[in-house]
Amino acid sequence: MILEAGRREQRQRLLPARVVVYYVLALALFADCSYEEVMRQLVEGLCWESGWRQVWEVPSKMAISKARVRLGREPLELLFRAAAVPVATAATHGAFYRGLRLVSIDGTCLDVADTAANDEEFGRPGSSRREGGGAFPQVRMVVLAESGTHAIFDAALGPCSSAERTLASELFRSLQDGMLCLADRGFYSYECFQTARATGAQLLWRVKSDVGLPREETLADGSYLTSIYALKDRKAKRDGARVRVIEYQLEDPVLAESEQRYRLITTLLDPGQAPATELAALYPERWELESALDELKTHQRGPRVVLRSKAPDTVYQEIYGHLCTHYAIRRVMHDAALSADIVPHRLSFIHGLHATRRTARSNPGLFPPERQQSSPASDR
Repeated sequence: MILEAGRREQRQRLLPARVVVYYVLALALFADCSYEEVMRQLVEGLCWESGWRQVWEVPSKMAISKARVRLGREPLELLFRAAAVPVATAATHGAFYRGLRLVSIDGTCLDVADTAANDEEFGRPGSSRREGGGAFPQVRMVVLAESGTHAIFDAALGPCSSAERTLASELFRSLQDGMLCLADRGFYSYECFQTARATGAQLLWRVKSDVGLPREETLADGSYLTSIYALKDRKAKRDGARVRVIEYQLEDPVLAESEQRYRLITTLLDPGQAPATELAALYPERWELESALDELKTHQRGPRVVLRSKAPDTVYQEIYGHLCTHYAIRRVMHDAALSADIVPHRLSFIHGLHATRRTARSNPGLFPPERQQSSPASDR
């Protein structure tokens, strides 16, 4: 990844690029620690050759910051895109519906450091209480994840003014035949739905109540077929695309009446292949992605914690570090769930996070370079 991103050192450095990649991952794992303390956590459990600890010194915060700037965002982004793939197998409980891999799309925002550069790049959410917007600039992030494992395997990032629907369109590159994609009503438009459909994946999306879906053919299970159109073709009913509509109502007195009514559209047109009652019961699996985002934002990053990077390039780097770290934890948890023959998302992410932190201290993946003339880091 470092070579592909063109970040290989031209001279020996105290913090070579490959070490900085590990360090950015450690920043995500020990998000509540200072720069120097994260470095100590990273090397604490290493058993170097005799004398290594006496020679090596923890770099200063300034040195670490400069090393992160040299590294840039590309190596971490490339690492995430290369490593993050769906992890569920046929033996994984709760990851498939009738042979289709369940995946979901959802979005969130992350607060970033209050600097002029971040403010200019990302902007702030609107706020009636504060002149100029919210307290911190924000990055909008939309992700694609396996519902059954909470493994996030694609992400799109942008300023907080970015529309979730626009960012979601970047994720369709990771949809494919054999998947069933769930999405909330904010992601629906004719163009977005049809673009996702063209990937070969099946779709089960909620739509807003103001989307016209006239009943064209009632099916045996109470669902019905209709046609959706691009805005320019809707009046003439030209070049429509066939979808199936499933309508139902929740019985939850806590919710407003409008929130109790659900309308789903799906590309699964045959009720024999996917009965309406099953799809209605399946749709709440979309909320597993909200749990995955909570794992990343509340437990891994820390509640209400602002990302520490002061410049946009290192903000992106830090976010991809968080995504890589969350994916690695969830992948290990999936393997543990397979061994125990249980549903992966029923395992405690907090326990998995703590176990990963302990492992990083005692058995890290970072090894010292070969020594030259009693130096522990010949390729610095």
